[in-house]
Amino acid sequence: MACIFPADTIQAAQSSGAPAKIIFDTDMGNDVDDALALALTHALQNRGVCELLAVTLTHPSPDAAAYVSAFNTFYGRPGIPVGVTPDAPDIYKSEYLPVARRKGPDGRLLFPSSVEASSAPGSVALLRRILAAAADDEVVIVQTGFSTNLARLLDTLPDDVSPLAGRELVKRKVRLLSMMAGKFPFDDGNKPEFNVRLDIPSARKVADEWPTPILWSGWEVGNAVLYPAWSIDRDFYYVPHHPVRESYQTYKPTPHERPCWDLTSIACVVWPDRGYFSLSPAGQVKIGPDGRTKFTARKGGRDYYLNIDEKQSLRLREVFAALVAERPKL
Repeated sequence: MACIFPADTIQAAQSSGAPAKIIFDTDMGNDVDDALALALTHALQNRGVCELLAVTLTHPSPDAAAYVSAFNTFYGRPGIPVGVTPDAPDIYKSEYLPVARRKGPDGRLLFPSSVEASSAPGSVALLRRILAAAADDEVVIVQTGFSTNLARLLDTLPDDVSPLAGRELVKRKVRLLSMMAGKFPFDDGNKPEFNVRLDIPSARKVADEWPTPILWSGWEVGNAVLYPAWSIDRDFYYVPHHPVRESYQTYKPTPHERPCWDLTSIACVVWPDRGYFSLSPAGQVKIGPDGRTKFTARKGGRDYYLNIDEKQSLRLREVFAALVAERPKL
């Protein structure tokens, strides 16, 4: 089956057989699909198809760092670094981040963590450190929140971590940016897509200035794949307390089925050749002052967006349920 990545424009994620080296940039806390996406990433790392290098946050809550750390610890990877952005756009108090603070009858945390916001590095500083340590063209950044961190990264100056300014550092080390943002081929909704709308200046900057190929997974793609309620209800009881089940039920209980917006941005990177998506022609994405995205096809363009049909969405629904519920590899 053909790879969705054009060979002359975007390096196929698994062409060499090596795991995709992923930085997960997320607004963990706003919607629970970020938690589902993080669980998916851990399951994929268990299978050797990706490696999670770091998680950087665009949710300002101090609970976000502890939550991600607790999540990573539950999945057997407490050492994954977490970056914080205290001045990220503040939307509302998260329903499910406090899950990481829950205690059992003995007073101990149900989901221990090793990172607190007070001791975590800033997201942009962490991005520079991880990129500087990477081989050229090695890193895939998956952004499933606001563009705050990546816009700021582009403006960074040379420092003791790297002699390269932000844009050059990205150009050398990053081979692909996978973004859950916008609607395609154009945003005709009542209001612009959430991840763009909450930090329009940063989204516009990334769309205008990002120096590597961008693969856009629009609102309509994730909205077509619903995470099954039956999985939440049945598949996580191999332990008394599971962060996925408790986060999901706290956010919006079953029988609600949550769209898999953020999971698609992971899936397209690690499974470019399994037919889960089709790809637009090459082109350019522009974001207007109102936050609305518009794609224009253009030969040799930097940008592509994902398409999905009903058959593909049903396949992904089953695959996501199987992997998100997979037992941790401890």
